[in-house]
Amino acid sequence: MNDRMSNLDIVRATYSGNAADNGRHLRAALAADAEWTEAAGFPYAGTYIGPDDILRNVHERLAREWDGYRAGADQFHDAGEHIIAHGFYHGTYRATGRAFTAAFAHIHTLRDGRIVKFVQVVDSAKVWEAMRD
Repeated sequence: MNDRMSNLDIVRATYSGNAADNGRHLRAALAADAEWTEAAGFPYAGTYIGPDDILRNVHERLAREWDGYRAGADQFHDAGEHIIAHGFYHGTYRATGRAFTAAFAHIHTLRDGRIVKFVQVVDSAKVWEAMRD
């Protein structure tokens, strides 16, 4: 990430590449005290603080438990310090072999070129359907 990128460019970069690129871009974009909230009802629900906590409790778990898990954002809304990404999650839960697609909206708040807050809104029922035997 560089200082000349807009808030919209910073957020887009966390969705636009392969999983490794997206993870690298996300880590670079997160503030040291970033607050990341996974929606109530989502399997990884909770609020995590800081890049290590966020990556360990959300992204690393997704990588271990799902095949092909991705967040494909197809719309972005620029509201200055708030960037909203809308799209669909896709993946196959390893334990059941079931695939899913679920709509999401992510609200990112940025300050000084860093993501300081993330809030997830998701159709978590679709995720749980794939996770249940």
